[in-house]
Formats: sequence, structure tokens, C-alpha cells
Amino acid sequence: MATVSEVLRRPLGHFAERSLLGFALVAGTGVGFGVLLLLVRFHWDPLHRADHETAAWFNGVVSANDGLVTVLRAVTSLGGRPIMLWLVTIAVVGLLIRRQGRLAVYLIVTGLGALMLDPSLKELVGRLRPVVDIPVASAPGNSFPSGHALGSMVAYGALLLVFLPAMRPGWRRLATGVVIAVVAAVGVTRVALGVHYVSDVLAGWLLGLAWLGVTAYAFRLWRRERGRPVRPLAEGLEPEAGREITPAPAEEHLLPHPRAAVAEVLTGWVLVFGLLYAFGMLVSYYVEGTFVEKLDREVPQWFAAHRTGTLNDLSYLASKAGDTHAILLVSLVFCPLALAFWRRWRPVLFLALTMFGELTLFLASARAVSRPRPQVEHLDGHLPTASFPSGHIAATMCLWVAIALLVMPRTDRWWRWLTVLAAVVMPLLVAGSRMYRGMHHPSDFVGAMLLTTLWIGLLWLVVRPNEELSGGGRRGGGGADAEPPYSARPTETARSAPAELSSLDDELARAARPD
Repeated sequence: MATVSEVLRRPLGHFAERSLLGFALVAGTGVGFGVLLLLVRFHWDPLHRADHETAAWFNGVVSANDGLVTVLRAVTSLGGRPIMLWLVTIAVVGLLIRRQGRLAVYLIVTGLGALMLDPSLKELVGRLRPVVDIPVASAPGNSFPSGHALGSMVAYGALLLVFLPAMRPGWRRLATGVVIAVVAAVGVTRVALGVHYVSDVLAGWLLGLAWLGVTAYAFRLWRRERGRPVRPLAEGLEPEAGREITPAPAEEHLLPHPRAAVAEVLTGWVLVFGLLYAFGMLVSYYVEGTFVEKLDREVPQWFAAHRTGTLNDLSYLASKAGDTHAILLVSLVFCPLALAFWRRWRPVLFLALTMFGELTLFLASARAVSRPRPQVEHLDGHLPTASFPSGHIAATMCLWVAIALLVMPRTDRWWRWLTVLAAVVMPLLVAGSRMYRGMHHPSDFVGAMLLTTLWIGLLWLVVRPNEELSGGGRRGGGGADAEPPYSARPTETARSAPAELSSLDDELARAARPD
């Protein structure tokens, strides 16, 4: 039996064998972070002066340009926890769906490590954030190291290592360049917005790179201990999993005739907009004295007369289910899961075009028709868009109807009917809340229904999101590319059975003949 010292020495020996260059890189980044930590902790004067001068210079440039501040905030959000948690969570769920548990565990461990390192080191160092003349942004907690720099380095780097095997060699270099650019941009924005010093960002990058290197080499050690070949990190953590983690391995063409499809979609968009504009102008300005005008006037007034505090709160929640954030959240969850389960880009394209088209049609028609909102108190205050059509209702209807159309033919499970229920109930809840809150007329609801019907109908004919199912794809949980069960596969024994029976008949016939 091996001694304890031998057991401990074996993995260390394997780790050192991986790559001297990689080991030196990990050690170098760790030492660099340690040196920077000591310089900051003991207030080394040259570094202290350089940090404050850089912060003051960036503040002078950025504070005078509101547009630049908006761009910097948008870029810095790429390193924020909401986006990175969404990316890592979706990746982990997708890997589990594709039965890549080791890679999922790697992402979880790497991400949790970064989440623990950031606050603990900030508390240990206790460095205050920069104080600038004209603040343009704020952030809670201490300054050293930068959590955005650390988190973006770890999250985007880990995702790159996991999904490199799914890319072609040329695309791997491009993806690496994109990750480097995003991580660098996030770090620069933290300094430009005045919430971190340069040394904070450098420390975040060094610590993130060191932690990423440690976890990557630990994963390679894990593979080595289980007898798997250890290949260069440039090929990813598990090169043999390339096909399984490829988004759509069996989909040769997204659309058979992409140019024709683009022309059809653009032409259809113009026609749908024309019909929406005509209907909107009709119900907004040419129905005076009719039942439609009476309905549009009296329904909002009836809702306004029956308002209560409880109904106000409930209508607020129902209305929020149709706002941009809720619609975007559901879309960003559904699309990656659909890609992981079905291994097809076309359903994702269908939903993406549905929501993008809905947004552009709503904005264009609302601008063109410019219908005033009902003449009652508006519980949501003044909004920049007009009343026709209802954007909340149209977005809700397009989202859930599209999801139902994608899910229903792809599974026989009972829960598929929940998507149909959502496609009916969610728009009704949002429509009722919007009219209750005095934001829309009933005919705005009808306009949203018209938009949804025409636009989804057009995309259904052009994109054909479920076309692979018409080629013999079966319903069930396995998707269109699922292999038939083993018992249903033809085997060599089954194929050779007729020949063996024929040979047996010949032998029996010869045995029965007299000599």
C-alpha cells in the first residue's frame, strides 16, 4: 500500500508535468498579484500617485460627455454579476442537458471560487474607492481588487475553455480575441467611470488569470488520473466533447435560401406595417359616433371608476409581466434551453425574429399613428410612446404564442399544454392590467392581436421553424436528432437471420435424402 507521502506526491508530480510554461504563467500571475497587493496595502507612493492622477484624468474626459458615460455603463455591465451569472448558469444547464457533467462542475467550481475571492480580498485590503471631482457612477463596497475585472476574466475565460472544442481552428482564434477584448474593455470602463483605480483592475486581471489557470490545470489533472489523454489547452478542456457541445451539430443550413428569406421577411414587414397603420388610423380618428369609439371611451372609464389599492398593486404586477425586462428575461432563458434540447438554430431564429419584428413594428406604428392615450388617470405616468398598438400586449402575445408553436409539436408530455395556457392567459392578464391602469383602449388590444397574427404567420411560412419534424422526426423528449432505442436498431444478427434459416433448411433436406 502506498504511503501518505507518496499519495500526496503523485498528483503534484502529475500537475508539474502538464506544462512548464503553463505552470510558470500561473505562478507568475499569482506572484504579480501578491506584489501588487503589498504595494497597495503599504501605500507605495509612486503607485498611489499614478492611480490618483489616472482617475482624475479619466474623470475630466468622461464627465463632460453624457453619451460617453452611457456607452461606458453599457460596456461595464458585461462584467456585472447579472450578465455573468446568466451566462454561466445557462451554460451549466446546457452542459447538463448534453450530459457533460464534468464541464458543468468545472464552471460551477471556477465561478464559485471567483465569487468568494472578490469580497474576501476587498474586506482584507479595505481600500476605499476613488474620490473624483464630478462623480458619474457609484459602486458599493471596497475597491481592491476590481470585482468586474476578476469576474469577467474568470467567467469569460472559463466559458472559452469549455466551448473551444465546439469551434473550428479559425473561429477559436477569433473567439479568444473577442474574450480578450471584452475583458480589457470592462477593466478600462471601471477606471473611466471612476469606481476603481488602475491597480484595482490590474489586480483583478492577475488574480482572475491565476485562478483560471489553477482550475484549468486541476481539470487536466482530473482527466489524467482517469486515464484520459491530456491535450493542449488551445484545444479546450475536453476536445472529445466537441460534437456534444456544438449548438447544432446536425443542422447543415440555417435556411435553405437565406437571401430569398431575407427579402420575404422585409417585404412582409412592410406589408404588416401598412395594415397596422391603416387599422390604427381607422380606430383612432375615423370611428367617431360608432360602437368602437364608445367602447374605447367607456371601458377605460369603467376601470378607472372601480380602482382599489389591492387591484392597483395586482395590475402593476400583471403589467410588469409584459414589460421589456420580463420579455427579455424569458427569451434569454428559453432560447439557450431550446438550443440545448433540440440542437437546432432555426427555432431560436424564429423566436428572435418574432420579438425583434414585434418591437420594430410597435415602435414604427406607434410613431406613425400617434394615438393619444385614454382620457383617464394614467397609473404608470407619462410614457414616451403612443397608445396604438399596445407594446406590452403585443410583446407578451408574440412571445408566448411563438413558444407554444415551437413546443407543441416537439413533445407528447402533458406539460406542453402549459405553453398554450400561457399563450392565452398571459396576454389577457397584461391586456386587462394595461386597460385598468388607463394606458390603453380596447382597440389597442385588437391592434396587438393583429400585429401578432400577421407577423408570426409571416415568419411561420418563411422560417419554417419545425420543418425537421416533417421529415420523420418523432415527438418525445429526445428531440429531432435522438437516436432510436437499441431494440429498434437493425443488428447483424437480425439482418443475417434469413440466410441462416435457408442454410439450416438445406442441411435438413440433405439429411432426409436416402444414400
